Amino acid sequence: MPFEAPDLAKLTLSDIAELVATRKLPPVESWDPVNTGDSDMRIASDGKWFHQGGEITRPAMVRAFSSLLRRDVDGRYWLVTPQQKLSIIVEDTPFIAVELQSEGEGSKRSLAFRLNSDDLIFADADHAIEMRADLLYVHVRGGMWAKLARPVYYELANLALAENPENPSIWSKGTQFMLASSA
Repeated sequence: MPFEAPDLAKLTLSDIAELVATRKLPPVESWDPVNTGDSDMRIASDGKWFHQGGEITRPAMVRAFSSLLRRDVDGRYWLVTPQQKLSIIVEDTPFIAVELQSEGEGSKRSLAFRLNSDDLIFADADHAIEMRADLLYVHVRGGMWAKLARPVYYELANLALAENPENPSIWSKGTQFMLASSA
C-alpha cells in the first residue's frame, strides 16, 4: 500500500505523536562506508530535489532519499547506505516545514510540523526553533534543519504575537523559543 502524506489539520497531537514514534529512520549516523562519490543530486533552497538537473517529482522518492540524508560535522551533506556515501548539494536546508499544527496555549502549547519529506516533528528541547536572517528554522535531526515555508512562518508568528506582542516567543513541549532577530 503506498504511503499517504498526513494531513495535520485532521490529526490530534496524540495521533501525530504516534506517527512520529512509528517512523523508523535508517541508522545512517552509524554507517561508515568506504565507497564514496557524488550523487549528482541537489536540494534547492525551495526544498525541491534534483538529479542530474531534472526535478525529482515523485514524493515517495524524496521521502526515501531524505531518510538516507546525513550532515557531517564539516557541514557537508551525504546520502548514506551501508555500502556507499554519496555527496549531495544542499543550497540552504534539506527540509521545508510546510504545515503546522498547534495545540494548547502559552507554556502548555505543543507544535508539530510536517516537512516536505512528509516527516513529522515536534518543536521541543531537541528540535529547536531559531530565527536566522529574518527566516525561521526548526531543527530536524543530526544538524539538519527545516526552513519554515512562508505560510507556516506567518502562522507561527501570529501565534507568538498574540501571546507576547512586546517580545515575540512561542512555547512547545515545555521549551520557549524566541522569534525575534538577535541583531
